[in-house]
Amino acid sequence: MKNKIYYYSNSRGDEVVNNFISSLDISTRAKTMRMVDLLETFGHQLSLPYCKKVSRNLYELRIRGKNHVRIFYAFVGNEIIMLHGIKKKSDKLPKKYIELAQQRYDNVVDK
Repeated sequence: MKNKIYYYSNSRGDEVVNNFISSLDISTRAKTMRMVDLLETFGHQLSLPYCKKVSRNLYELRIRGKNHVRIFYAFVGNEIIMLHGIKKKSDKLPKKYIELAQQRYDNVVDK
């Protein structure tokens, strides 16, 4: 059974992860959408090298290539909420992006 994927919308109604994916070059965008399809199909069963747990309830979808991309997401029941996307430029994940994804997760869960 496929998992349902939702994209976080900010207070203006912008789907920030969709906008981020749309801004990627075509090759990176295609790889990213392939990884989103894998996540939708396998959900919790998807593991390294495709995804990794980064905090208590946040995960990162890992897209490798010319540009390394990370999309932070969380499971809410059987649903997957895409929270934030970044182009990774260093070996370590910037803490501010994890905190932003956590804030967005908290906003979704509190609704």
